[in-house]
Amino acid sequence: MRKRHQNYSPEELIEEREYGLYWYSWLWTILRPVLIFACSALLLVGLISFAWGQFSAVMIDPVDPQDQTPITFEIQSGDSLTRVANNLQGMNLVRNRTFFKYYADFMGFSQKIQAGSYTLNRGMTIAQIADQLTRGDGKPIVRTITVIPGWTIEGIADYLLNEKVIQDRAAFLEMCRTGEGFSDYYYVSDVMATGSVPRRKYALEGYLAPDTYEIYTDAKVEDIIKKLLSQTGAVFKEGYQARAQELNMSMDEVLTLASIIEKEAKTADFARVSGIFHNRLKQNMRLGSDVTVKYVTGTTRMALGSSDLAVDSPYNTYLHQGLPVGPICAPSPAAVQAALYPDEGFMADGYLYFCSKDPDTGELYFSKTLEEHEQAVRVYAPLWEAYDKRTNAQ
Repeated sequence: MRKRHQNYSPEELIEEREYGLYWYSWLWTILRPVLIFACSALLLVGLISFAWGQFSAVMIDPVDPQDQTPITFEIQSGDSLTRVANNLQGMNLVRNRTFFKYYADFMGFSQKIQAGSYTLNRGMTIAQIADQLTRGDGKPIVRTITVIPGWTIEGIADYLLNEKVIQDRAAFLEMCRTGEGFSDYYYVSDVMATGSVPRRKYALEGYLAPDTYEIYTDAKVEDIIKKLLSQTGAVFKEGYQARAQELNMSMDEVLTLASIIEKEAKTADFARVSGIFHNRLKQNMRLGSDVTVKYVTGTTRMALGSSDLAVDSPYNTYLHQGLPVGPICAPSPAAVQAALYPDEGFMADGYLYFCSKDPDTGELYFSKTLEEHEQAVRVYAPLWEAYDKRTNAQ
Protein backbone atom coordinates (compact mmCIF):
# COMPACT_ATOMS: atom_id res chain seq x y z
CA MET A 1 0.00 0.00 0.00
CA ARG A 2 0.98 3.58 -0.62
CA LYS A 3 1.84 5.61 2.41
CA ARG A 4 -0.23 8.52 3.68
CA HIS A 5 0.73 12.00 2.41
CA GLN A 6 2.46 13.07 5.54
CA ASN A 7 4.83 10.18 5.37
CA TYR A 8 5.82 10.76 1.72
CA SER A 9 9.25 11.91 0.84
CA PRO A 10 9.65 14.63 -1.85
CA GLU A 11 10.63 11.98 -4.36
CA GLU A 12 7.57 9.91 -3.52
CA LEU A 13 5.28 12.95 -3.86
CA ILE A 14 6.60 13.58 -7.34
CA GLU A 15 6.06 9.96 -8.20
CA GLU A 16 2.52 10.11 -6.82
CA ARG A 17 1.72 13.20 -8.88
CA GLU A 18 3.06 11.64 -12.04
CA TYR A 19 1.01 8.52 -11.39
CA GLY A 20 -2.20 10.56 -11.04
CA LEU A 21 -1.48 12.51 -14.20
CA TYR A 22 -1.01 9.27 -16.06
CA TRP A 23 -4.47 8.00 -15.07
CA TYR A 24 -6.12 11.36 -15.84
CA SER A 25 -4.52 11.28 -19.28
CA TRP A 26 -5.65 7.72 -19.90
CA LEU A 27 -9.21 8.50 -18.78
CA TRP A 28 -9.35 11.60 -20.99
CA THR A 29 -8.14 9.57 -23.96
CA ILE A 30 -11.11 7.27 -23.45
CA LEU A 31 -13.74 9.93 -22.69
CA ARG A 32 -12.72 12.51 -25.27
CA PRO A 33 -14.07 10.70 -28.40
CA VAL A 34 -17.18 9.69 -26.45
CA LEU A 35 -17.86 13.30 -25.50
CA ILE A 36 -17.11 14.51 -29.02
CA PHE A 37 -19.52 11.91 -30.48
CA ALA A 38 -22.22 12.81 -27.94
CA CYS A 39 -21.90 16.52 -28.67
CA SER A 40 -21.90 15.85 -32.43
CA ALA A 41 -24.97 13.65 -32.10
CA LEU A 42 -26.80 16.28 -30.10
CA LEU A 43 -25.86 18.88 -32.67
CA LEU A 44 -26.99 16.61 -35.52
CA VAL A 45 -30.30 15.85 -33.80
CA GLY A 46 -30.81 19.53 -33.29
CA LEU A 47 -30.08 20.29 -36.93
CA ILE A 48 -32.33 17.46 -38.12
CA SER A 49 -35.08 18.56 -35.77
CA PHE A 50 -34.78 22.13 -36.99
CA ALA A 51 -34.68 21.06 -40.64
CA TRP A 52 -37.65 18.72 -40.17
CA GLY A 53 -39.59 21.47 -38.48
CA GLN A 54 -38.91 23.79 -41.40
CA PHE A 55 -39.75 21.04 -43.93
CA SER A 56 -42.89 20.03 -42.08
CA ALA A 57 -44.04 23.64 -41.85
CA VAL A 58 -43.78 23.96 -45.61
CA MET A 59 -44.87 20.50 -46.75
CA ILE A 60 -46.67 18.43 -44.13
CA ASP A 61 -48.33 20.38 -41.31
CA PRO A 62 -52.03 21.24 -41.49
CA VAL A 63 -52.58 24.50 -43.33
CA ASP A 64 -54.21 25.94 -40.21
CA PRO A 65 -54.47 23.66 -37.15
CA GLN A 66 -57.06 25.96 -35.58
CA ASP A 67 -59.35 26.13 -38.61
CA GLN A 68 -62.06 23.47 -38.43
CA THR A 69 -64.36 25.13 -40.96
CA PRO A 70 -65.98 22.41 -43.13
CA ILE A 71 -64.96 22.56 -46.79
CA THR A 72 -66.65 20.47 -49.48
CA PHE A 73 -64.12 18.74 -51.69
CA GLU A 74 -65.25 16.74 -54.73
CA ILE A 75 -63.45 14.07 -56.69
CA GLN A 76 -64.91 13.34 -60.10
CA SER A 77 -64.90 9.87 -61.61
CA GLY A 78 -61.67 9.41 -63.54
CA ASP A 79 -59.73 12.14 -61.71
CA SER A 80 -56.04 11.28 -61.50
CA LEU A 81 -53.99 11.53 -58.30
CA THR A 82 -52.22 14.55 -59.79
CA ARG A 83 -55.53 16.30 -60.36
CA VAL A 84 -56.70 15.50 -56.83
CA ALA A 85 -53.44 16.85 -55.37
CA ASN A 86 -53.68 20.00 -57.49
CA ASN A 87 -57.26 20.60 -56.37
CA LEU A 88 -56.35 20.06 -52.71
CA GLN A 89 -53.64 22.72 -52.88
CA GLY A 90 -55.86 24.96 -54.96
CA MET A 91 -58.45 24.92 -52.17
CA ASN A 92 -55.69 25.46 -49.57
CA LEU A 93 -56.30 22.10 -47.92
CA VAL A 94 -52.69 20.91 -48.21
CA ARG A 95 -49.47 22.89 -48.18
CA ASN A 96 -47.79 21.20 -51.11
CA ARG A 97 -49.47 19.20 -53.87
CA THR A 98 -46.26 17.43 -54.92
CA PHE A 99 -45.57 16.13 -51.41
CA PHE A 100 -49.19 14.96 -51.07
CA LYS A 101 -48.90 13.09 -54.36
CA TYR A 102 -45.62 11.41 -53.33
CA TYR A 103 -47.04 10.59 -49.91
CA ALA A 104 -50.16 8.99 -51.42
CA ASP A 105 -48.03 7.03 -53.89
CA PHE A 106 -45.63 5.81 -51.18
CA MET A 107 -48.47 4.74 -48.89
CA GLY A 108 -50.27 2.92 -51.72
CA PHE A 109 -53.25 5.28 -51.71
CA SER A 110 -53.02 6.39 -55.33
CA GLN A 111 -55.25 3.59 -56.67
CA LYS A 112 -57.64 3.67 -53.71
CA ILE A 113 -58.86 7.28 -53.81
CA GLN A 114 -62.58 7.18 -54.57
CA ALA A 115 -64.84 9.58 -56.38
CA GLY A 116 -67.25 11.40 -54.11
CA SER A 117 -68.09 14.56 -52.22
CA TYR A 118 -66.05 14.92 -49.00
CA THR A 119 -66.11 17.28 -46.06
CA LEU A 120 -62.56 18.32 -45.15
CA ASN A 121 -61.01 21.20 -43.20
CA ARG A 122 -57.70 23.06 -43.09
CA GLY A 123 -56.87 21.64 -39.67
CA MET A 124 -56.46 18.11 -41.07
CA THR A 125 -53.07 16.50 -41.67
CA ILE A 126 -52.26 15.03 -45.05
CA ALA A 127 -52.54 11.56 -43.49
CA GLN A 128 -56.07 12.32 -42.31
CA ILE A 129 -57.04 13.74 -45.68
CA ALA A 130 -55.59 10.80 -47.61
CA ASP A 131 -57.28 8.31 -45.28
CA GLN A 132 -60.69 9.93 -45.73
CA LEU A 133 -60.39 10.08 -49.51
CA THR A 134 -59.48 6.39 -49.70
CA ARG A 135 -62.16 5.18 -47.29
CA GLY A 136 -64.79 6.60 -49.64
CA ASP A 137 -66.91 7.84 -46.78
CA GLY A 138 -67.89 10.91 -48.70
CA LYS A 139 -71.24 11.13 -50.44
CA PRO A 140 -70.60 9.24 -53.72
CA ILE A 141 -71.29 11.10 -56.93
CA VAL A 142 -70.99 7.95 -59.03
CA ARG A 143 -72.06 4.36 -58.61
CA THR A 144 -72.01 1.16 -60.62
CA ILE A 145 -74.90 -0.82 -62.04
CA THR A 146 -74.79 -4.19 -63.74
CA VAL A 147 -77.21 -5.35 -66.44
CA ILE A 148 -77.21 -9.13 -66.81
CA PRO A 149 -77.45 -10.84 -70.23
CA GLY A 150 -80.96 -12.19 -70.77
CA TRP A 151 -82.71 -9.46 -68.79
CA THR A 152 -85.74 -7.89 -70.40
CA ILE A 153 -86.59 -4.19 -70.31
CA GLU A 154 -88.96 -4.90 -67.44
CA GLY A 155 -86.30 -6.86 -65.59
CA ILE A 156 -83.85 -3.98 -65.99
CA ALA A 157 -86.50 -1.56 -64.71
CA ASP A 158 -87.11 -3.71 -61.63
CA TYR A 159 -83.40 -3.88 -60.91
CA LEU A 160 -82.87 -0.13 -61.27
CA LEU A 161 -85.87 0.56 -59.03
CA ASN A 162 -84.70 -1.87 -56.35
CA GLU A 163 -81.23 -0.31 -56.45
CA LYS A 164 -82.83 3.14 -56.12
CA VAL A 165 -81.20 4.22 -59.37
CA ILE A 166 -84.60 5.29 -60.72
CA GLN A 167 -87.66 6.44 -58.81
CA ASP A 168 -90.28 6.07 -61.53
CA ARG A 169 -90.46 2.61 -63.12
CA ALA A 170 -93.37 3.59 -65.34
CA ALA A 171 -91.46 6.53 -66.82
CA PHE A 172 -88.50 4.28 -67.60
CA LEU A 173 -90.72 1.70 -69.29
CA GLU A 174 -92.56 4.33 -71.32
CA MET A 175 -89.32 5.73 -72.71
CA CYS A 176 -88.23 2.22 -73.65
CA ARG A 177 -91.64 1.42 -75.15
CA THR A 178 -91.75 4.35 -77.54
CA GLY A 179 -88.03 4.86 -78.17
CA GLU A 180 -88.75 8.55 -78.67
CA GLY A 181 -85.85 10.85 -77.93
CA PHE A 182 -83.22 8.24 -78.80
CA SER A 183 -83.22 8.43 -82.59
CA ASP A 184 -79.72 9.88 -82.55
CA TYR A 185 -78.59 6.27 -82.31
CA TYR A 186 -78.73 4.97 -85.86
CA TYR A 187 -79.93 1.54 -84.79
CA VAL A 188 -82.84 3.04 -82.85
CA SER A 189 -83.62 5.24 -85.84
CA ASP A 190 -83.62 2.14 -88.05
CA VAL A 191 -86.11 0.42 -85.73
CA MET A 192 -88.37 3.46 -85.78
CA ALA A 193 -88.18 3.53 -89.58
CA THR A 194 -89.47 -0.04 -89.91
CA GLY A 195 -92.89 1.01 -88.59
CA SER A 196 -92.87 -2.00 -86.25
CA VAL A 197 -92.79 -0.05 -82.98
CA PRO A 198 -96.59 -0.21 -82.40
CA ARG A 199 -96.39 -4.02 -82.59
CA ARG A 200 -93.37 -4.29 -80.31
CA LYS A 201 -93.63 -4.62 -76.58
CA TYR A 202 -90.71 -2.19 -76.21
CA ALA A 203 -88.94 -0.37 -79.01
CA LEU A 204 -85.63 -0.54 -77.12
CA GLU A 205 -85.84 -4.20 -76.12
CA GLY A 206 -82.52 -5.84 -76.96
CA TYR A 207 -80.71 -2.52 -77.27
CA LEU A 208 -79.86 -1.87 -73.60
CA ALA A 209 -76.59 -3.75 -73.65
CA PRO A 210 -75.70 -5.96 -70.67
CA ASP A 211 -72.55 -4.77 -68.94
CA THR A 212 -71.30 -3.06 -65.78
CA TYR A 213 -71.64 0.71 -65.93
CA GLU A 214 -70.50 3.65 -63.85
CA ILE A 215 -73.20 6.30 -63.66
CA TYR A 216 -73.71 9.53 -61.74
CA THR A 217 -75.91 9.14 -58.68
CA ASP A 218 -78.12 11.96 -59.89
CA ALA A 219 -78.34 10.66 -63.47
CA LYS A 220 -81.70 11.11 -65.16
CA VAL A 221 -83.61 8.18 -66.63
CA GLU A 222 -82.86 9.22 -70.20
CA ASP A 223 -79.15 9.53 -69.37
CA ILE A 224 -79.08 5.96 -68.04
CA ILE A 225 -80.86 4.67 -71.14
CA LYS A 226 -78.41 6.52 -73.39
CA LYS A 227 -75.48 5.00 -71.50
CA LEU A 228 -76.78 1.49 -72.13
CA LEU A 229 -77.70 2.25 -75.74
CA SER A 230 -74.20 3.52 -76.45
CA GLN A 231 -72.71 0.19 -75.38
CA THR A 232 -74.82 -1.61 -77.98
CA GLY A 233 -72.97 0.33 -80.67
CA ALA A 234 -69.68 -0.77 -79.14
CA VAL A 235 -70.75 -4.43 -79.02
CA PHE A 236 -71.98 -4.46 -82.61
CA LYS A 237 -68.58 -3.85 -84.10
CA GLU A 238 -67.87 -2.61 -87.61
CA GLY A 239 -67.06 -6.10 -88.85
CA TYR A 240 -70.43 -7.30 -87.61
CA GLN A 241 -72.22 -4.95 -90.00
CA ALA A 242 -70.42 -6.51 -92.96
CA ARG A 243 -71.17 -10.02 -91.67
CA ALA A 244 -74.85 -9.17 -91.20
CA GLN A 245 -75.00 -8.03 -94.84
CA GLU A 246 -73.45 -11.34 -95.93
CA LEU A 247 -76.30 -13.11 -94.11
CA ASN A 248 -78.81 -10.67 -95.59
CA MET A 249 -79.81 -9.62 -92.07
CA SER A 250 -80.28 -6.21 -90.47
CA MET A 251 -78.77 -5.33 -87.12
CA ASP A 252 -82.24 -5.57 -85.61
CA GLU A 253 -82.68 -9.10 -86.96
CA VAL A 254 -79.28 -10.14 -85.64
CA LEU A 255 -80.10 -8.81 -82.17
CA THR A 256 -83.51 -10.50 -82.32
CA LEU A 257 -81.96 -13.87 -83.15
CA ALA A 258 -79.23 -13.32 -80.54
CA SER A 259 -81.85 -12.60 -77.87
CA ILE A 260 -83.61 -15.91 -78.62
CA ILE A 261 -80.29 -17.78 -78.51
CA GLU A 262 -79.51 -16.09 -75.16
CA LYS A 263 -82.73 -17.39 -73.64
CA GLU A 264 -82.66 -20.85 -75.21
CA ALA A 265 -79.15 -22.06 -74.41
CA LYS A 266 -76.06 -21.90 -72.29
CA THR A 267 -73.05 -20.15 -73.80
CA ALA A 268 -71.40 -23.43 -74.83
CA ASP A 269 -74.38 -24.25 -77.06
CA PHE A 270 -74.94 -20.80 -78.54
CA ALA A 271 -73.35 -21.51 -81.93
CA ARG A 272 -75.17 -24.85 -82.34
CA VAL A 273 -78.56 -23.40 -81.44
CA SER A 274 -77.82 -20.56 -83.83
CA GLY A 275 -77.07 -23.12 -86.54
CA ILE A 276 -80.43 -24.77 -86.00
CA PHE A 277 -82.30 -21.46 -86.26
CA HIS A 278 -80.37 -20.49 -89.38
CA ASN A 279 -81.26 -23.85 -90.93
CA ARG A 280 -84.93 -23.37 -90.11
CA LEU A 281 -84.94 -19.85 -91.50
CA LYS A 282 -83.34 -21.04 -94.74
CA GLN A 283 -85.99 -23.76 -95.09
CA ASN A 284 -88.84 -21.33 -94.29
CA MET A 285 -89.72 -23.32 -91.19
CA ARG A 286 -91.24 -21.67 -88.17
CA LEU A 287 -88.69 -21.25 -85.40
CA GLY A 288 -91.02 -22.75 -82.80
CA SER A 289 -89.11 -21.20 -79.90
CA ASP A 290 -90.68 -21.50 -76.44
CA VAL A 291 -88.86 -18.43 -75.15
CA THR A 292 -90.62 -16.14 -77.60
CA VAL A 293 -93.95 -17.31 -76.19
CA LYS A 294 -92.73 -16.89 -72.62
CA TYR A 295 -91.75 -13.30 -73.43
CA VAL A 296 -95.39 -12.53 -74.22
CA THR A 297 -97.14 -14.58 -71.54
CA GLY A 298 -94.62 -14.07 -68.75
CA THR A 299 -94.76 -17.72 -67.78
CA THR A 300 -91.71 -19.37 -66.24
CA ARG A 301 -92.92 -22.92 -66.92
CA MET A 302 -90.80 -25.23 -69.06
CA ALA A 303 -93.74 -27.38 -70.08
CA LEU A 304 -95.93 -25.12 -72.22
CA GLY A 305 -99.53 -26.04 -72.98
CA SER A 306 -101.52 -25.66 -76.18
CA SER A 307 -103.03 -22.41 -74.94
CA ASP A 308 -99.54 -20.97 -74.45
CA LEU A 309 -98.46 -21.93 -77.94
CA ALA A 310 -101.61 -20.45 -79.45
CA VAL A 311 -101.19 -16.97 -77.93
CA ASP A 312 -101.87 -14.32 -80.55
CA SER A 313 -98.73 -12.21 -80.72
CA PRO A 314 -96.18 -11.14 -83.35
CA TYR A 315 -93.60 -12.62 -80.97
CA ASN A 316 -95.09 -16.12 -81.14
CA THR A 317 -92.74 -18.09 -83.42
CA TYR A 318 -95.07 -21.10 -83.30
CA LEU A 319 -97.69 -19.11 -85.22
CA HIS A 320 -95.62 -16.74 -87.33
CA GLN A 321 -92.96 -17.44 -89.92
CA GLY A 322 -89.41 -16.16 -89.48
CA LEU A 323 -88.04 -14.05 -86.66
CA PRO A 324 -90.37 -12.36 -84.17
CA VAL A 325 -91.10 -8.67 -84.49
CA GLY A 326 -88.13 -7.71 -82.29
CA PRO A 327 -85.68 -8.86 -79.60
CA ILE A 328 -87.01 -10.49 -76.45
CA CYS A 329 -84.14 -9.63 -74.08
CA ALA A 330 -80.70 -8.05 -73.85
CA PRO A 331 -78.33 -10.49 -75.59
CA SER A 332 -74.74 -10.96 -74.49
CA PRO A 333 -71.83 -10.27 -76.87
CA ALA A 334 -71.36 -14.05 -77.11
CA ALA A 335 -74.96 -14.52 -78.27
CA VAL A 336 -74.59 -11.73 -80.84
CA GLN A 337 -71.46 -13.39 -82.19
CA ALA A 338 -73.24 -16.75 -82.35
CA ALA A 339 -76.12 -15.21 -84.27
CA LEU A 340 -73.65 -13.95 -86.84
CA TYR A 341 -71.39 -16.99 -86.85
CA PRO A 342 -73.44 -20.19 -86.36
CA ASP A 343 -71.80 -23.59 -86.16
CA GLU A 344 -71.26 -24.34 -89.86
CA GLY A 345 -70.60 -28.03 -89.25
CA PHE A 346 -73.79 -28.36 -87.27
CA MET A 347 -75.70 -26.67 -90.08
CA ALA A 348 -74.14 -28.92 -92.70
CA ASP A 349 -75.17 -31.99 -90.69
CA GLY A 350 -78.77 -30.83 -91.04
CA TYR A 351 -79.79 -30.33 -87.40
CA LEU A 352 -83.22 -28.70 -87.13
CA TYR A 353 -84.48 -29.40 -83.60
CA PHE A 354 -83.43 -29.23 -79.97
CA CYS A 355 -85.07 -29.57 -76.58
CA SER A 356 -84.05 -29.44 -72.93
CA LYS A 357 -82.38 -32.61 -71.72
CA ASP A 358 -81.69 -31.47 -68.15
CA PRO A 359 -83.63 -28.47 -66.77
CA ASP A 360 -81.16 -28.03 -63.93
CA THR A 361 -78.00 -27.83 -66.02
CA GLY A 362 -79.46 -26.43 -69.25
CA GLU A 363 -78.09 -29.34 -71.30
CA LEU A 364 -79.80 -29.68 -74.67
CA TYR A 365 -80.65 -32.62 -76.90
CA PHE A 366 -80.25 -32.03 -80.64
CA SER A 367 -82.15 -33.81 -83.43
CA LYS A 368 -82.11 -33.82 -87.21
CA THR A 369 -85.60 -35.07 -87.91
CA LEU A 370 -89.05 -34.36 -86.52
CA GLU A 371 -89.45 -37.99 -85.51
CA GLU A 372 -86.25 -37.89 -83.46
CA HIS A 373 -87.33 -34.64 -81.86
CA GLU A 374 -90.79 -35.91 -80.91
CA GLN A 375 -89.24 -39.00 -79.35
CA ALA A 376 -86.87 -36.79 -77.34
CA VAL A 377 -89.80 -34.68 -76.16
CA ARG A 378 -91.65 -37.79 -74.95
CA VAL A 379 -88.54 -38.84 -73.01
CA TYR A 380 -87.71 -35.49 -71.43
CA ALA A 381 -91.14 -33.83 -70.98
CA PRO A 382 -91.70 -35.56 -67.59
CA LEU A 383 -88.48 -33.92 -66.39
CA TRP A 384 -89.81 -30.50 -67.41
CA GLU A 385 -93.08 -31.07 -65.56
CA ALA A 386 -91.25 -32.24 -62.46
CA TYR A 387 -89.01 -29.20 -62.63
CA ASP A 388 -92.00 -26.85 -62.91
CA LYS A 389 -93.63 -28.51 -59.90
CA ARG A 390 -90.43 -28.40 -57.85
CA THR A 391 -89.78 -24.74 -58.61
CA ASN A 392 -93.42 -23.63 -58.38
CA ALA A 393 -93.15 -22.19 -61.89
CA GLN A 394 -96.09 -20.06 -62.94
